Amino acid sequence: MAIVRYLVNDVDAALPFYEALGFTLADRWGPPFAIVERGDLQLWLSGPGTSAAKPMPDGAKPVAGGWNRIVIEHDDLDAALNALRSLGVRFRNEPVKGPGGRQVLIEDPSGNPVELFEAKLE
Repeated sequence: MAIVRYLVNDVDAALPFYEALGFTLADRWGPPFAIVERGDLQLWLSGPGTSAAKPMPDGAKPVAGGWNRIVIEHDDLDAALNALRSLGVRFRNEPVKGPGGRQVLIEDPSGNPVELFEAKLE
């Protein structure tokens, strides 16, 4: 199983987003932390108040967002996008085609990027 940690601004706001992407709640450790799972991926959602959000010795503060991301494959990217648009999800771009298929970048409620990918059918 792969484990990824995302810093989020509000765990309660992040949970419905990830549930809409097919994740299920595996564990909840009070308001600032939750674990969601999808297949062999465990995603740790760390909100304010968790150890992952504490400042570094040099004063740098861990924050949500950036460009590193998890990739979630979908058989029907258009259907997934329609469902996410109805939730008001922010899109960083429109779907783009590449040699392996189509992808789009969306953001969770804290600005963390999630790539949705639909493989090219041969």
